[in-house]
Amino acid sequence: MAKTKTAEPRRNTGKAERALGHRLKRLRTESQKPPIGPHAGEAGPTRHSVALDCGWGRLLFSQTYPDNPSIIDALSHEGDKRRDIAFYVRDPHVLLSLAPQETFLDPSHTYRLDLSTYRASRRKPKSFFIRRLASQVDADAVNTIYAARNMVTVSPDFFWANRDSRSITYIVAEDETTGDVIGTVTGVDHQRLFGDPERGSSLWCLAVDPQCRHPGVGEMLVRRLAEHFQARGAAFMDLSVMHDNEQAIALYEKLGFRRVPIFAVKRKNPINERLFAGPIQGYDELNPYARIIVDEARRRGIQVEVTDAAGGFFSLAYGGRSVHCRESLSEMTSGVAVSICDDKAVTRRVVERAGLKVPDQIAVESDGDEAIAAFLARHGSIVVKPARGEQGRGVSVGLETPEDTRAAIRTALEVCDRVLLEACFQGEDLRLVVIDYKLVAAAIRRPPCVIGDGEHDLRTLIERQSRRRAAATGGESTIPVDADTGRCLAGQGLSLDTVLEAGREIVVRKTANLHTGGSIHDVTGIVHPRLVDAACAAARAIKIPVVGIDFMVRRATEPDYVFIEANERPGLANHEPQPTAQRFIDLLFPHSRPIPASQSPSGRPEQSP
Repeated sequence: MAKTKTAEPRRNTGKAERALGHRLKRLRTESQKPPIGPHAGEAGPTRHSVALDCGWGRLLFSQTYPDNPSIIDALSHEGDKRRDIAFYVRDPHVLLSLAPQETFLDPSHTYRLDLSTYRASRRKPKSFFIRRLASQVDADAVNTIYAARNMVTVSPDFFWANRDSRSITYIVAEDETTGDVIGTVTGVDHQRLFGDPERGSSLWCLAVDPQCRHPGVGEMLVRRLAEHFQARGAAFMDLSVMHDNEQAIALYEKLGFRRVPIFAVKRKNPINERLFAGPIQGYDELNPYARIIVDEARRRGIQVEVTDAAGGFFSLAYGGRSVHCRESLSEMTSGVAVSICDDKAVTRRVVERAGLKVPDQIAVESDGDEAIAAFLARHGSIVVKPARGEQGRGVSVGLETPEDTRAAIRTALEVCDRVLLEACFQGEDLRLVVIDYKLVAAAIRRPPCVIGDGEHDLRTLIERQSRRRAAATGGESTIPVDADTGRCLAGQGLSLDTVLEAGREIVVRKTANLHTGGSIHDVTGIVHPRLVDAACAAARAIKIPVVGIDFMVRRATEPDYVFIEANERPGLANHEPQPTAQRFIDLLFPHSRPIPASQSPSGRPEQSP
């Protein structure tokens, strides 16, 4: 009995001690969890449920989570309009089985660079340099590049708050001449973030401005980040790249990256829809101008049927309403409006009656017309273009001699049997996209340029720049080497065989059309109100709900202009980050709007007269 009485208190004490031990263990576990916020994981080494907020979403380092259910639970807390990524998933098939309706296996490959054997390149960047993100202006520029590359944008305040982070690094490339940020990359130091025993690091969000004129920007950004982590003692640098991004994969393999069996899992959301939803027949054959609209429609749950991929035709259906489109041309644009835009002489007369300023113009039907010499003598410099045509075909700018003018007329006659001669207005080419009679986007279109390197002739430089423009635009933009190119070079005392000195930049064609190698630079936020009024007035005069109005202007910030033409099927993909596709779908299906129609995603009201 004595043993029994004395043993009972010891049993109670053991239970109390065990209970206390469990409570202490829970407290220790809680104390090891990373703090909430952008600097999560920097409070000290931890291997417990590490999720790094990157602004566009969270990176979940799956190797730090205790089990698969905890990863699924973390993904379920993904924020609105965010994209979380669970990386380093050990058993993706098991993880997916826990929530097959909510998650999917990201169709990306993982590549790894062994930093112990990596050797830095001796080649230095030309005409640009690499540095850390250093200002709010840098953050805004990075967001612009993200938007142009269809990536999720980040609050500029987030970039600024993390500029001194020990675990996340933002690097940018800056154009030496203009000071513009032309590329960016983000790096994560795993060891500093959560005490990674493997001493890993990773690369995220590599992006180069699609209008960038310099070769090798992406390569130099990757190299600088690799050297940064190598200096910190990291063992390797990983990255995730879409399986069909052949251009990026070729770059990574060139730098020594090797594919490794590491997987990522994401949550099904509108941003990721194209990665997990059933493919639309013909989608891959669509051009970028049709695809941007189809993508926006799918994000809103609008049914899409591609009716002729090669021609850019598709049908959209929502709420019992169906609309057939060819890129940004829909059934809402009348045949009369299309015919007005189709004939540049008719367009000019219509907008002139509406009070717009137009250049002097005549029509000719052969290169022997007697009016040619008189018109050229009257204006000194003229433009020759077919009365009907698109994408800059047959257009020649800045002609000053009868011989060049007649040759240009013969070229234009191959496009249309009627040719227009127009007084040349010296300035910049401005495209204004008007949807529902409101300005949605404005951009300066600049002619193609190349920058000399002191080694290669102009023919080679043009060919390389043409390849870069094609890669950046899905094959839509290339630089022709033709009579107009030769004429432009000759006017500068150059030829295709000239080796341009390093750093010298020249224009190689006078036309700024995207399809002939031109580049597009957004000016929506600074365009002069009088230009906005004129563009909206032109749209109302033509009675066209979606149109691209082209002006020649001194500057986008000044009111002087002359009307050039109206495009009934403007390329909406050329104007990101402005919400052109969103406003187009708003027009077709107003009840599908996810946000108030009067407010753009950037918070800036659209402009209208």
